[in-house]
Formats: sequence, C-alpha cells, structure tokens
Amino acid sequence: MNDPLLIAVIIRILLVLILGTAVLVITQRSLRSLFTIYSIQSLLLALLALVLYWQEGIFSLLLISLLTLVSKAIVIPLFLRRLLRKIPIKRDLEFRYLTPISSILVSIGLLFGVYRLFYKLSDELNFEPLFLLGTVIGVSLALMGMMVIFSRRKVITKTVGYLTMENGVLLFGLFVAELPFIIEVLILVDLLMILVLASLLAFGIDSTIESFHERLRNFGMEAEE
Repeated sequence: MNDPLLIAVIIRILLVLILGTAVLVITQRSLRSLFTIYSIQSLLLALLALVLYWQEGIFSLLLISLLTLVSKAIVIPLFLRRLLRKIPIKRDLEFRYLTPISSILVSIGLLFGVYRLFYKLSDELNFEPLFLLGTVIGVSLALMGMMVIFSRRKVITKTVGYLTMENGVLLFGLFVAELPFIIEVLILVDLLMILVLASLLAFGIDSTIESFHERLRNFGMEAEE
C-alpha cells in the first residue's frame, strides 16, 4: 500500500464505484435495495477515507473512516431496515417531475457541468488530477441526492436523498475541507438524521411529503390543546 500509483488507482476505482451507487439510488424503486445501496455507498466512503489515511498518514482520516463505517454503513441502514418492517409499503413507485431515465440524463449533465467548472478552477489553483476527480464526484453526489429529494414523493425515499447529499458533502470535504471540522459536522449530521428517522417512525414513514406535513400539523394542534 506504499506505492503511490497503486493508491491512486484504488482511489479512482472507489470514486467511480461511489458514483455508480448514486446512479442506482436515483433509479431504485425497492426500499430494501435502496437502503442496501446507501450502505454500500457509505462503506465505499469509509474505505476511501482509510486509503487516504494510508496515503497521507493523517489520523483524522482514520477517525472519519471508522465513524463513517459505524454510523453510515451499519447503524443508519439497520435503523432504516427496522423501520421498513413496520410499514406496509416495500417499494416507492412514485416519481414526479423526473422519471428514472430523465434523472440519469440530468445526472450526466450535472456531472459534466461540475467537471467543467472545477476544470477551469484547476488551471488557476493548480489542482491535482486526483483532487479534481474527488471534488467533482463529491459535488455531483450531493446534487444527485438533491435530485432524489426533488423527484421522489415518499418521505422515506427523500430521507435517503438527504443521506446521499450528506455523503457527497463528506466526499467533497475529504479532498477540500479541514478534517477536524469534517468530523464535528459528521457527528452532528448523523445525530440529526437519527432524529429525523425517529420522527418518521412516529408520524408516518410511508407517507408522501404532503401527508407527512399534515400529520405534523395535526400533532401540533393536539399538543396545543
């Protein structure tokens, strides 16, 4: 693992696989498969952080890898699967604004748009090719997660979109931001996502966003009374 060329190849492979999981997330209808894809995506992120730790020797990268593995690849997917057993639906067949095919086409457009933007910046800031690839896929992953939120109707599927966005921000941060800051944000966001999942369990994880808001309003009115 001390060969820089081998490490660079492994990093590129992991980045491409992460991008592939994002494509599956925006097209997947089965909730169980969706949760599995998110778990695999998070596992790939943990492996990427571990490889970067071997390359750079920065202890914060090892902490990020362990935290991502435990929280995103294990705990949150287990939470989601437990919730899945409590709801009557197993598939999310409802799309709005974008179909799976059009979502893939938009994703390709976003990827090339982000690449062109950072490629122009790379000339001015002297980005390394591997750094450029990581930042491009990180931003693209966050935008694809946003597209899931935009194009799907079920609250639980939108939640996976938020989680995918978070993974994109984490991936971008691995190549750009200060690592201790990433760890703090990662812990905070994971705690918030657990609270969101708990609220979904309480108020209707199988609902659409409109009916979910209606249930929340009814709950607030009952609490005031």
